[in-house]
Amino acid sequence: MSEPDVIAVALQCADALEVAGVGYFLGGSLASSLQGEPRATNDIDFVIDLRLPQLPAFVQALGADFDVDEESLRDAVRQGASWNIFHLPTVTKVDLFLLRSGAFDRSEFERRRRVALTPDGRGLFIKSPEDSVLRKLLWFREGGETSTTQWRDIVQVLRVTGGQMDVDYLNSWAGQLGVTALLDRARTLAG
Repeated sequence: MSEPDVIAVALQCADALEVAGVGYFLGGSLASSLQGEPRATNDIDFVIDLRLPQLPAFVQALGADFDVDEESLRDAVRQGASWNIFHLPTVTKVDLFLLRSGAFDRSEFERRRRVALTPDGRGLFIKSPEDSVLRKLLWFREGGETSTTQWRDIVQVLRVTGGQMDVDYLNSWAGQLGVTALLDRARTLAG
């Protein structure tokens, strides 16, 4: 799927989340593509702070273009688990990750930024570039430090937006999360 198509689907999801009053941010590969080097992605990742009373309004706002198993999503919300929905016209999977209560999770959520993605100013909330780097460093480490795709995303976000990042925040959380050595390696490659 082309980048304009995936962005259009992400905007549809963001609109539905906003109509339902659900806090969210775009994360994953699409976020790092917008902050670093654009690349194709197989899905769209949102971190959401969805409460059960908001669920019907969210599903209704998504409309007929989305396949949503509302009961399974309800169970996922109750259990604090992730779930996915599908945009039928483009056969795009949208992963919904419920906001966790850890200190880094909360910090990442509080630092999200609204970014305009279309010429007419339509936009959505996206995680900060610092948090994209930190989260991808965690995923890279948890995956045995073998994913060249994750590593490339990290280096590209640092290369493109590194000069605008909050270095103190990045260094502090890298230390707390135990990824300082990986961050230093990525910074060296980013130049």
